[in-house]
Amino acid sequence: MTERIAQCFARLRSKNQAAFVPFITAGDPDLKSSAALLKALPGAGADIIELGMPFSDPMADGPAVQAASIRALKAKTTLADVLALVAAHRRDDQETPIILMGYYNPIYSYGAERFLDDAKASGVDGLIIVDLPPEHDDELCIPALSRGLSVIRLASPTTDDVRLPTVLKNTSGFVYYVAIAGITGTKSADADQVARAVNRLRQHTELPIAVGFGIRTPAQAAAIARNADAAVVGSAIVSTVEASLDDQGQATPKTITDTVSLVRDLAAGVHGARDK
Repeated sequence: MTERIAQCFARLRSKNQAAFVPFITAGDPDLKSSAALLKALPGAGADIIELGMPFSDPMADGPAVQAASIRALKAKTTLADVLALVAAHRRDDQETPIILMGYYNPIYSYGAERFLDDAKASGVDGLIIVDLPPEHDDELCIPALSRGLSVIRLASPTTDDVRLPTVLKNTSGFVYYVAIAGITGTKSADADQVARAVNRLRQHTELPIAVGFGIRTPAQAAAIARNADAAVVGSAIVSTVEASLDDQGQATPKTITDTVSLVRDLAAGVHGARDK
């Protein structure tokens, strides 16, 4: 729910901290491993979790996240499985916001109204649908908002002041600033450029501003968190998942331990960013 997201940012704001938002792909490398990771992330410092909905053509994502989607689809992960994963997690965790991130095609195939009802029932808090522009808000955004689901928009270095009000019109929860032009995991974010962009966005919205794309290390995450309200890390995390797999692409004990260790280090960087 929107309230869960707002409460998270309010709690962190009271401690002068930014939020750490890790991204994992549901079903990567299998649903059992995804469930274990999802369960472990809050204890490792995740404030909000982005859960990728696997799709065969993730056009905005780089090689690492594309590979994660392929692994999840190879494991026969469906959109219904993603929602069931969230519902199962909610039995033990009623606090951590969960954002589903992905593309519209699987939702359209599932049925948009049915998807929104099921997402709400499972405990999803918000959606990032990267290929559904504001001009199609009636398709998914407005119905989602009516159910209390946040719809989080992407703003990028090419989103100028003319376009920005359209992007922000029905945005809720937070704004996701894409720190680099291009696909995920291919470049590093420039902290100074991001700081200027965040300041510009603040002139247009009172929503928290999360920054993602191009953040791979605790130091980079900390640099972003000094100005933004949240730092999002995806490619580095799914690359760690990939590196932990055996020769057949199956999970090993390191899949959970190595991934959680990275998340803990990234979260520490974000949460300590404003102490200095």
